[in-house]
Amino acid sequence: TTVAVTGTGGATSLLLALLADASAAGAWAGVVGRPDLGLVAAAEAGIALDRLALVPCPGADLVAVTSALLDGLDLVAVAGRVQHGGDRNRLAARARHQGAVLLALGPWPGEDLELACEQGRWRGVDAGEGDVGRLTGREVRVHLRGRGISPAGRGARLLLPGPAGRPAFADAATYLDLADRLMA
Repeated sequence: TTVAVTGTGGATSLLLALLADASAAGAWAGVVGRPDLGLVAAAEAGIALDRLALVPCPGADLVAVTSALLDGLDLVAVAGRVQHGGDRNRLAARARHQGAVLLALGPWPGEDLELACEQGRWRGVDAGEGDVGRLTGREVRVHLRGRGISPAGRGARLLLPGPAGRPAFADAATYLDLADRLMA
C-alpha cells in the first residue's frame, strides 16, 4: 500500500502517530530523507526506537535506500521528491510485493490513499484550557481520499497526540459520526 501524508499543518504529527501505532504493534519502521526528525521527538510520540531505522540524508540514493528498506521493514516513510514516475511506480510495486506500507510525505501521484492534514492548530496556548502557555496537543482535520473511499472522501478532527498519548478524535460527535458511517 502507498499512502501519501500531505498538508502543512500537522503532517509530521500524523506521521509520528502512524509510526508509533505501527511500532507499538511490533512493526519495523524506517524514515528516509528527514534530517530534522529527532529521536527524542520520535520517542515522545511513542515510537519504539529499537524498531526504527533512520536514514536522514540519503542524497542521490533516495530511491535505492527506500527500496532496500522496503525489503526488510513493514513501514517506510520517505520524504523528498521522487522525480520520475517510473521510480514511484517501482517503489509502490516493491511495497506491494513485500507486503509493506510506503508512506510518502507529500504528494505521490498514484497513491492508494491520501491523508491530507488541514487546519492544524495547537492546543494549550492561550486557549483557556487550564494550562495556558503549555502545548498539550495539536488538533488537525484529516481528510481521507483514495481507493475504496467515496469520491468525496471522509474527514475527522484528530488530536495528535490525544490525552492517552495516541491519536484521538477531537470530540465525541466526530467519533460517533465516524462510527455510524463505518457500521452502515
